[in-house]
Amino acid sequence: MRNVRYEELRPHQIVEEREACSLAWLPIGGLEWHGEHNPVGVDTLGANAVAIRCAEKLGGLRFPPLYYGENREAYLMETDHDPGGLIKQKMALPEENFAPGYMGRSVQEQDRAYLELLIHIMREIKSLGFPLITIIAGHYPLRHHAASAAEWFSVMCRPARAWGTSGFELVRAQNPHIGDHAGAWETSMMMAACPGLTDLSRLPEDPETKPIGVSGRDPREHASADFGEEGLALIVDAIAARTAQIAEEMGLPCASQPS
Repeated sequence: MRNVRYEELRPHQIVEEREACSLAWLPIGGLEWHGEHNPVGVDTLGANAVAIRCAEKLGGLRFPPLYYGENREAYLMETDHDPGGLIKQKMALPEENFAPGYMGRSVQEQDRAYLELLIHIMREIKSLGFPLITIIAGHYPLRHHAASAAEWFSVMCRPARAWGTSGFELVRAQNPHIGDHAGAWETSMMMAACPGLTDLSRLPEDPETKPIGVSGRDPREHASADFGEEGLALIVDAIAARTAQIAEEMGLPCASQPS
């Protein structure tokens, strides 16, 4: 199997891969509570797995995933969905660490800073010889940031182009169980993409006790590596197909065609 991880390649390998297919895959996410049974990096780990599989399937290289920089006072379980502060208690963190103003910027300023960071990264990727960038957002709210940053980049850096997606919105019609927070889907995705990082024994044994900060179908009953593989395959196919379409419009060759 080709190594598609940009940071692990030597210069001549990068040139060979880029000449065959100059697509760039950029996974983004964050660090957020995903239940007591999952790692906090679920979103980025999942996006990274999708990006690697897309690069293996269609061609191009996966650039290093971005775990940092997103808004830390909005769109997070620790800030928006933690009644009673149970998540903060489990993390042994004071509530003021997630209070308005803690980051020293308004929510709007944090959003803008993140968009500027994404555009900066895309300009860097373009300078390295990759004119088409697909941003894969593992944290669902970031798909809007990815799409906005991609639009700005595409206007400012023509003829280079970028587009952003979380993947799940492309396949919900095919499988409505794809997309939750630390429930059966994200837990299954972790089981498939990163075996060994999920530990269901950390969840309450009593099925009547709802896990903290988990939404969607109960992972204790419905999570499995097979379901994760099935969903990942759907997402990879959908993202690869859309990227191949844009590459064709730009006249860029792909190493292979999506199925």
